[in-house]
Amino acid sequence: MFNHLLVPVDGSDLSDKAMTSGLALAQRLGARVTGFIVEPFAPPPASIGEGYVYGRITKAHDETVRAHADEVLGRFERLAAEAGVAFQRVSVQASNIEDAIVDAARDHQCDLVVMVTHGRGVFGELMWGSHTKNLMSRTKLPVLVLH
Repeated sequence: MFNHLLVPVDGSDLSDKAMTSGLALAQRLGARVTGFIVEPFAPPPASIGEGYVYGRITKAHDETVRAHADEVLGRFERLAAEAGVAFQRVSVQASNIEDAIVDAARDHQCDLVVMVTHGRGVFGELMWGSHTKNLMSRTKLPVLVLH
């Protein structure tokens, strides 16, 4: 049925649910898991004169998000090893989370995306949007949404 699950995570408490649920499903299906995290790029400089400083800020930002991704995916990898599930870790920096997830699913030949939603409701979606809904409108893959 499904052989390769893409499980996007972000390090939040909900990510832990995605990790454990994705691994439990993979165990039942005999599938492998790609743990995936999207980190943001550094924000652009406020003015042209900040170019030199911006280079230092960007380097520090990239190191910080790389360390965050390593920590989150390392925890996911340990859980996968305990569960006996084949696991691959992937992290990228991108400006659009949904596009990065679609690209990762395609590039790694995943056949199911397992993700959590914050379930913010109508007002929350107006304020912050919904990565889950945006992803579902951009992919032809099945998406298992956990609440």
